Amino acid sequence: MNNIRIGIAGLGRLGYRHAENIAFKTPGAELVAVCSVTGRELERAAIDFPRATAYTDYAALLTDQSLDAIFISTPSDLHCRQIEAALGAGFHVFSEKPLGVNVPECEHVELVVAQHPNQVFMLGFMRRYDESYAYAKQQIDAGKIGTPFLVRAYGLDPEALIEGAIRFAPTSGGIFLDIAIHDIDLANWFLGGQPDSVYAIGGSFVHSEFAEFGDCDNACAMLQYRNGGMALLYAGRTAAHGYHIETEIIGSKGALRISPVPQKNLVQVYGAGGVMQECVGGFFERFEDAYLNELHEFVRCIREERQPEVKVEDGTLATRIAFPATEAYRERKIVRF
Repeated sequence: MNNIRIGIAGLGRLGYRHAENIAFKTPGAELVAVCSVTGRELERAAIDFPRATAYTDYAALLTDQSLDAIFISTPSDLHCRQIEAALGAGFHVFSEKPLGVNVPECEHVELVVAQHPNQVFMLGFMRRYDESYAYAKQQIDAGKIGTPFLVRAYGLDPEALIEGAIRFAPTSGGIFLDIAIHDIDLANWFLGGQPDSVYAIGGSFVHSEFAEFGDCDNACAMLQYRNGGMALLYAGRTAAHGYHIETEIIGSKGALRISPVPQKNLVQVYGAGGVMQECVGGFFERFEDAYLNELHEFVRCIREERQPEVKVEDGTLATRIAFPATEAYRERKIVRF
C-alpha cells in the first residue's frame, strides 16, 4: 500500500512537533501539506518540510485531492467545524484535544462522524498511548488493585511556559478544557464510567490575566461517578519545578501511582544545594513516545480499515464533564449532570 498522505492544519508549538513526527518518524506516512495563518510558521516549514505544499487557508487545504488524511492541531474553538469540513471533503481525520469547547458542538460532530463510517476519526487523548498509563490500565483490568474507586490526578504546566498560556486563554475554553481534559478522560477510562456531579474551585493566584476570561491559573475539581467512584483533579499553570503530571488510582485491594516525581531521567545531581533530580520541562518531552504511538495507531487504522479505541464519544464525554466543571468554578456550586 502507498504511504498515507497527510496534511496538517496548525503549526504552533505542538502542531509543529506533530508535523515532524509525520514527516520523519512515522513509517508509511508522508507529510504532503501544511496549513497555517501565521507567516513565520510557514517560513519555518518551508525550510524543514520543503516538499510539503503550504496553505494559508484551511478551505484551500481541503481541496488538495492528493491527501488521504487531515491532522488538526489548531485552536480548540476551531476543532469541531474543521473536523466536519474535513470529513465532508472525504478525508480521514485526526484532531487534537479537546473535541470541542461546548457540548452541543461535540454532539453535532458525533452525528457527523457517524455519517462517515468508512473514514477513520481519532482524537488526541495521547496519554492512553503512554506505556505507563497503558500498563496501569492493564493492571486494573486484570484485577490487581481490586475495584478502582478513586483517581487523584495532578496536571501542572510549568511557569516557564506561562506567556503562551496567557496568549491562548481567549480561545482555550478554560483550565478544565485546556489542561484537565486529559485527566478527565483518564478518570473515565480507569473508573469505567461517567460522573453525575462536579464541584470546582480555583483562582488567579499568580497571573490575574486569566480572570478577565473567566479562567484561572490553578483549580481543583471533585467528581462523583454514577458507579460510586470518585476523582480529585488539580490543574495548574504555575509549577516552578517543571511539567508535573501525576496520577494515582486507588482500588479496594491496592493502588497504582504514575510519575509521583516528574523526573527528566535517572540522574541525581549531588551539589552544594543538596541532592537534586531534574524534572521534565513540558508536555512533549514527557509524552514524546505517546504522541508518536497515537500517530502510528492512526496510520494503522487507515491501512487496516478500522476505528481506533479513542472515539468521538470519548471527546464528547470529556467536554460534557469539563464544561460543567468550569461552570461549577465560576458559580461556586455543585453542578449535576
